[in-house]
Amino acid sequence: MKTSIWLAVVCLAASLPTQAQTLKPIELKDQELANLRGRFVMPGRIVSFGIVMSSTWQNANGEVIGAKSSMQIQQTTIKPQFYVSMIDEKGTGSAHAQNTGTGSVSGGNGLNSTEGVTQVVRAAGDNNTAYNNVDINVTKANQAPVIQQEGQALAAGSTLVGANGAGSLSVSSSGAGGVQLNIVANNNQGSTVQRLAQGGLMQNTTLLGAGNRVSNLTSLNVVLRENVPTAGSLNGNLDQLKGLRTLGF
Repeated sequence: MKTSIWLAVVCLAASLPTQAQTLKPIELKDQELANLRGRFVMPGRIVSFGIVMSSTWQNANGEVIGAKSSMQIQQTTIKPQFYVSMIDEKGTGSAHAQNTGTGSVSGGNGLNSTEGVTQVVRAAGDNNTAYNNVDINVTKANQAPVIQQEGQALAAGSTLVGANGAGSLSVSSSGAGGVQLNIVANNNQGSTVQRLAQGGLMQNTTLLGAGNRVSNLTSLNVVLRENVPTAGSLNGNLDQLKGLRTLGF
């Protein structure tokens, strides 16, 4: 009798999957992962949301051209709006003319179709420095910080331009394209573009000359409420974020 019981136990154990098979990981599809995005913070907890973008180009003579673009959204915000401040600094180096860049960079057409955060530096010159960085700062408070918006308002579909000895600059905004900061350096030194639009961020620098310093920075600042809000305040906070859709985000 005991023999038949042990035989049944052995047969049953042999028919069960091994531990390795039972704990085998299951790969999630991209579509399943996409459905998880943005579901970690309730809209009612967001007290303030801000974006600060800056792009600068300094040539070998010390001349700097660039721009800073910022937007702050909070409960009192009627319409999301970017404000742009131009950066124009005279050279601090020698007054001699900068040599024309002779470098060459090919390819890169696929960079315009990337998603998420893309950071690229392509260099065909000497003694250059390029810096791309994205910061996400999350703090907690029950009130939004007091921030004075500086610069000129950037209306949807408009473009602000500037130029000096370092190069030419354009800051543009469109309903479908978000915000883009673009610099084309003089004397064939290269170019840089920083674009925030449709859920993606691009920071792309191409260096063709020598002695240039380029910087692309984006900072996302979020303030979360310390106390859990009431159900009636959720829709009001969500409406503030919906305004970003008109800017292409």
